Order: sequence, then structure tokens, then C-alpha cells
Amino acid sequence: MSDYILLILGILLMIVGIIGCLVPVLPGPPFSFLGLILLHISRFGHFSTPTLITMGVITVVVTIMDYIVPVWGTRQLGGSKYGTRGATVGLIIGLFLGPLGIILGPLIGAFVGEMLFKDDINYALKAGFGSLLGFLTGIGLKLAASFIMTFYFFKEWIS
Repeated sequence: MSDYILLILGILLMIVGIIGCLVPVLPGPPFSFLGLILLHISRFGHFSTPTLITMGVITVVVTIMDYIVPVWGTRQLGGSKYGTRGATVGLIIGLFLGPLGIILGPLIGAFVGEMLFKDDINYALKAGFGSLLGFLTGIGLKLAASFIMTFYFFKEWIS
């Protein structure tokens, strides 16, 4: 009975992990990794130690990169700390406005931050685009990691 509970919780964690890649409040890859762990301790699947270690390292690296990549994107296209802070504020406000707000919030926030720093619309647009590009890259990395873990979860469960 407890194995079935672990399996169901594992499946739910895999779903929450994928959703968490798109919703910044939820840490997607860590939820997916916890789903793998639950399947591993149930009778439905056993991953090798190297596989679990690899997935754990991927989870940690992607989670750290999720915080670094948007800042890096803003900086690569000439943004300052004002653009980075603006992107963060825009993301927080965007969380309350749904999926479009989550995507456009960092762009608008970085734009406003850079306009406060340097009254140059081209400069602010470039930094805002860098923030958006970094944010979308972070989402892509998280989705890739969570989909890989989901693939291994279902492959192990079915076989």
C-alpha cells in the first residue's frame, strides 16, 4: 500500500516539477528530483547510484543557474544593477498577472529600472530584452532538466 502512495506522490511531484519550471515561485527541478527519489524507494523502481547522483547534480546546477542566467542576460546586453533589480521587481509583480505577466514583468521591470538609471530608451530596451532572454533561457534549462527526470521516472516505472 505504501508503495502505491509513494508512486502517486512521485507522479504528482513530477507534474508539479514541470509546472514549477514555468511558475517562478515553485522550484521545478527539485520537485522532479524528489519524485525520482520517491520512485526509487518504492518497489516500482530502482535507479543506479550514478544516475541519482547525476540527476541530483543536474538539479543543483540548474537551480543555481536559474538565478544567475537572467542577471547574466541583462549584463551581456549592457544592463546595470538597476535593470537587474527592475527585472526582479517586474517578475514579482508579474506573478500576480498570470503567465503573460511572468514573461513581460522582467522585461518591463528591467526597462523601467534602466530608464531610471540612464534616460536612454534604446539602452533600456536592450537591457530589458537581455533580461527577458535570460529569463526564458532559465525556463528552458529548468524544463529540460525536469523533462529528463520525468522521462527517467516513467521509463523506470514502466520497465
